[in-house]
Amino acid sequence: MVDCDPIQLTRWQRDRRAFLEHRIFWHGSIGLADLMSVMEISRAQASKDINAYIADHPDHLFYDKSARTYVMGAAFTPHYMLIDPAEYLDRLAAVAKGAPTKNADWIVGQPDILSLALPSPGLSPEIVRTVIRACIQRQRLEIHYQSMSAAAAILREIEPHALAHDGFRWHARAFCLKDNVFKDFVLSRMIDATQSGGSESTPVEDHDWRETITLRISAHPDLPEGQRRIVELDYGMTDGIAELVVRKCMLYYNLKRLGLDTRPDTRAPQDQHIVLRNADEAFAVLGRKAP
Repeated sequence: MVDCDPIQLTRWQRDRRAFLEHRIFWHGSIGLADLMSVMEISRAQASKDINAYIADHPDHLFYDKSARTYVMGAAFTPHYMLIDPAEYLDRLAAVAKGAPTKNADWIVGQPDILSLALPSPGLSPEIVRTVIRACIQRQRLEIHYQSMSAAAAILREIEPHALAHDGFRWHARAFCLKDNVFKDFVLSRMIDATQSGGSESTPVEDHDWRETITLRISAHPDLPEGQRRIVELDYGMTDGIAELVVRKCMLYYNLKRLGLDTRPDTRAPQDQHIVLRNADEAFAVLGRKAP
């Protein structure tokens, strides 16, 4: 929620104004019944809220007598919420899937939405709970971990301090007592997990978690000019460049997800639309030469 207005309001008043702006911007109109139903207030309170909003922010919305509802005014600017289309689309997709979504009742009407069908990771609720508690309570864990390089699960002691998601799998970011380094452990590869005392490492020691690198991405130079312009729009580029600030511990996953982990000529430009402008710098963080 945006706090860009000097008006002193209670939390509940600001929540109701945020809902009002959300409904006006995304749906185009709002009525007293909307405020009454979603915010669970009386008709008198709903009327008071809208009139107070109009008084504080003239020309932001007005009553359309023919439609018998309030609609957006020419001067509308949000004061109590962020207009984030990516976040809104994520919420629409979550609602379409029937997933629990914050303020789902703020959304009224939506188009049919499809998303990729992906396999669900085999996560144990008990193991996830144990790892989360260990992160919060700064606890050491004993886990049996099945890695890709071992034939059977191996006993490890780790000190997790955070979680990370690579777009498909969840990882625990943890200090590994065997290797004496901070590294990632895939939650679905943990066979079991039990607390074994307090952590001695601290998150501040995990430099790759704290430090970042900025990836500079541009459209593939071998694309025709018109297609390069489309890619620039797709990735929100400015002057032909998009900059992504990435935690160093997530760098490998980001490069792989964007198809930037191999040579630019590995695939045709029409299949690999973007290239990494600072590849030498990025791969140096991984301890490798750029491909």
